[in-house]
This record gives sequence, C-alpha cells and structure tokens, in this order.
Amino acid sequence: MDHLDFPTEPWLIAEGQRLLAFAKASRVPLGFASLDANGELAPLAAAETLITARMTHSFALAHLQGEPDCLALVEHGVAALRGPLHDGQNGGWFTTPFGHPDQRKAAYLHAFVALAASSAVVAGAQGAQGLLVDAIRVIEAHFWSEEEGALHESFATDWLQPEAYRGANSNMHALEAFLALADVTGDTLWLDRALRIAERIIHRHAAANGYRVIEHFDAHWQPLPDYNREHPADHFRPYGTTPGHAFEWARLLLHLEAARRLAGLEAPEWLLGCARGLFDSACRLAWGVDGEAGLVYTLDWDDRPRVRERLHWVHAEACASAVALLRRTGEQPYAQWYRRFWRFIDRHFIDRSAGSWHHQLDPANQPAGTIWAGKPDLYHAYQAVLLPRLALAPSLACNVTKR
Repeated sequence: MDHLDFPTEPWLIAEGQRLLAFAKASRVPLGFASLDANGELAPLAAAETLITARMTHSFALAHLQGEPDCLALVEHGVAALRGPLHDGQNGGWFTTPFGHPDQRKAAYLHAFVALAASSAVVAGAQGAQGLLVDAIRVIEAHFWSEEEGALHESFATDWLQPEAYRGANSNMHALEAFLALADVTGDTLWLDRALRIAERIIHRHAAANGYRVIEHFDAHWQPLPDYNREHPADHFRPYGTTPGHAFEWARLLLHLEAARRLAGLEAPEWLLGCARGLFDSACRLAWGVDGEAGLVYTLDWDDRPRVRERLHWVHAEACASAVALLRRTGEQPYAQWYRRFWRFIDRHFIDRSAGSWHHQLDPANQPAGTIWAGKPDLYHAYQAVLLPRLALAPSLACNVTKR
C-alpha cells in the first residue's frame, strides 16, 4: 500500500470485500463460529453468540453497500439470535446455543445483540424487528441503571446474582449500540443514555487520570486498579490500561457529538476535548513504546508495557479514531497518524496468503496466537475499512444507507 500512502476509497472497498469473502465460511447451522488462521472451521465448531452478533452486524453493513449474498447471512444470524442462542424461558441470550447453568448473561454480549438487531432492521432482514424489540426489552429490564447512568455488568441465567463489578468495556459497547438504537427507533433517549455513560467513564474518570481509561470498577464505581493483575492478557478484562479502548472511546465520543447535533440536542464541548485527550494519550504511551513499531496491548499503571503483543483490533480502532478526528478537526497530525497506522496494518496484519488479518502479532511483530487464536472476528477490521468513507453521524447502518 506504499504507493497509496493515504488509502483510497477503491482500496478500502476492495479490502472490505476480501475480508467478507474470508468471513463467510464462519456460518454454521446454529449461527456463526470462529475461524482458524486459514479460514476453516474446527471439526466440532459451535456457534457463539458474540461471533454471531458481530457477523450479523457486519453482513448487514455489507448488504446495505450492495454486496451480494449477504442478506441471507444476516437473516441466518437473526434466526440464530431469535432461536437457539436466545433464552426462551428467562429472556436474554446465552453465550452458546441452548445455554448452560453456569453461563452468565453479560452486558457486553447483549450490547452486540442490540447492535446486530439494529443493523439487521435497517438491512430489512426477516425477523429483525422482533429481535430488536427483545433486545431493547432486556436492556431496559435488566442492564440499564437509571440511577448509575450506566449498565450493570452481568447476571446468572435467571437474572439473579448480579455481579459486583462495573466494566468500562461493556459500557463502551453499550454506547455504540445506543447510537444505533437512537437512529433505528427515532428515540433520542438513547442519545441521552449514551451521554451519561460517556460522562461517567470518560469525562469523570479517564479525564482525571491523564486520559488513561480506567477499565474496572466495583459496584459503587470505585476503581479497581489491581483487577486481573494475575491475568494481564485477558480477552475482555485485561489488567492495567488498554490503549485500544482509548482509541475506540475517542471515536465513539465524536459519533455521539455528531449524533446529538444532528438530533438538535446539546453536545457538550468536552466530547471533542476528551476525544483529543484519549487519542493523544494512547499514541504517546503505546506506539513503539518497547522499541518496536506498533501499539502494545496493555500498559501498567506506571505506563510501562505490560502485554507487548500487538492486536489487530487495537490498530483497526486507531485508524478509525484518527480519521474521525481528522474529519472533525481537519488537523493534519491526525492524517499523519492515520497513514502510519495503515502502513503498519498493511505490512504486518493483512494476510494476503491465507486471507483476512492476523489477529495477533508477537512483540517482534510476527504472527502469533497466544491471546487470540485464529481469525474469528470480522467486526473491527471491516469497520476500519468502512468508517473512513462515512460521516460521523448517523450510525453505521443508517449512514451506509444514505450513500
């Protein structure tokens, strides 16, 4: 991609099509499952609700762009989310088909179901409206806390035994889902809820912490700095700070600002200020900090690299955040970072032999699989090639429809 320097729209479209072609093999009878590094299913591959929701969302975006054969995949995902992945007795969603007594119902997972339902509705998928109604009902009945202005984290299958933990990651993806819900339902209540989440986690906590996102809290929203110290590379709750989430939050704050303005609502100035602070902090603290190019996965509380592996989603979100800030401000340093991130992805993550993107690199920037095995996730990479072509509002599915 050196000759492109700043990725052109045709290149981004072609890369999106290449990602889609690889991901279509993830279809299994009860939803979508993880693929290995060569794009193949394991012999006993089983559907996962998270993968199914993310694939359904991504294939909906593809269908809305006119990509062939994607609507059937969206409807397959909707049917799985309304069928074997749904808890018909208690409501909500299992993590795998038909559930298990030890499974918990997590806000993170349900946020992605709501996002998938929203995108599927815009795509016109059969059954999507019913899925959307169910997703909203569960969020309002169990997860949203009006008192806290954020989501509860998880419950037992029967909605008892609430977890005495609050997570920034699940609330970040709730904000993302709420932007989509606002567009699909026309109800700006979701934009107010999104603002309350951002105000608590970013404007109140991260801004006071040098724009390092505090990920883990107790049930009273007191930070838990030692959380998962013994499991620093956890997929969803790693120890320390996660620069990739700072990029992701920065982008979402700009989407929220634009969505509120589009709806005629107040958009506080701190949304842009915090987006700048998060982006600048993540670049300064995580890029090349260990002597190798790329962004490390996590840092400890002294800003030292804790998990030095490079993950594809971190770099995808860095690209998306940089171009969002460039679009919002017109300032060229964001363009420079955007080009730098894309050059790194092009050189190290894009797998032109087996397909898709490597999901993990080791500290020497060689493909690895100690944290993320295989290539299970289309969502981050596909959005990275789509977002540079879209305005900051409305949300993705409605935005694609406007083009």
